[in-house]
Amino acid sequence: MTAFNITTTHPASFLLVGIPGLEQLHVWISIPFCFAYTLALLGNCTLLFIIQADAALHEPMYFFLAMLAAIDLVLSSTTLPKMLAIFWFRDREISFYGCLVQMFFLHSFSIMESAVLLAMAFDRYVAICKPLHYTTVLTRPLITKIGMAAVARAVTLMTPLPFLLRRFHYCRGTMIAHCYCEHMAVVRLACGDTRFNNIYGIAVAMFIVVLDLLFVILSYIFILRAVLQLASQEARYKAFGTCVSHIGAILSTYTPVVISSVMHRVARQAAPHVHILLAIFYLLFPPMINPIIYGVKTKQIRDHVLNLFQRKKV
Repeated sequence: MTAFNITTTHPASFLLVGIPGLEQLHVWISIPFCFAYTLALLGNCTLLFIIQADAALHEPMYFFLAMLAAIDLVLSSTTLPKMLAIFWFRDREISFYGCLVQMFFLHSFSIMESAVLLAMAFDRYVAICKPLHYTTVLTRPLITKIGMAAVARAVTLMTPLPFLLRRFHYCRGTMIAHCYCEHMAVVRLACGDTRFNNIYGIAVAMFIVVLDLLFVILSYIFILRAVLQLASQEARYKAFGTCVSHIGAILSTYTPVVISSVMHRVARQAAPHVHILLAIFYLLFPPMINPIIYGVKTKQIRDHVLNLFQRKKV
């Protein structure tokens, strides 16, 4: 009975440190973070409004874009409000279950984002390599199934985490050396055998990043081959131009992940705040930059935004 109690004891709450080593700069650091979060909210809400309001945009590519915008909104809103509360009001306390919920949403929606980017690569592949079958392949029922599969995969992979963390006794204190409840940051406070958590976390990350990125690259190999077979140079530019926004979204999402992964292995002796700032950059940069990329490069969205501003002026 005693052993059972030890394995299920957990603190009522944790304390989020913020960015260790840069506590004196929290207020200044919060300014660009707040600006980026504001841009993310405005940009993604605008995208969702435009796609919903304009019937001409009710096409597969824009449905996937709407999914991406919704995911980016949840992903940034899961962490940034609490992060800003730490920086501005020193509100560092987060309940144990609140921490688990934040962790679940954070990692689940990161996995969903990767799945949607893969679905968008499939959309571009069908549009360029099988243009005559585009409307018959990418039907609304299929798009719905892809969205449900993305959610199901993320929830299935992340549901074990809260239950795995509940069973530990946290004898290494309650101070999480991070701005939010990241899985491994919480595991470091746990006593007992945490090897399974370590292996599970790494395995899921590698499975998602490597598998999804592999299929994205494969899609673009077929796309590039199809584009190069087009007769005129103008047709090539036009066909590949439809992929530029998606490539930008892929780079904005995966580049911080790859850099962070490399830094963890190459620069292990780097100050903790370097790794934490990279992790925050991953959460902030894609939600902020994706609406800008699609707004600038997609004519239909750009025209709709310009029309909105012109109406306000009138």
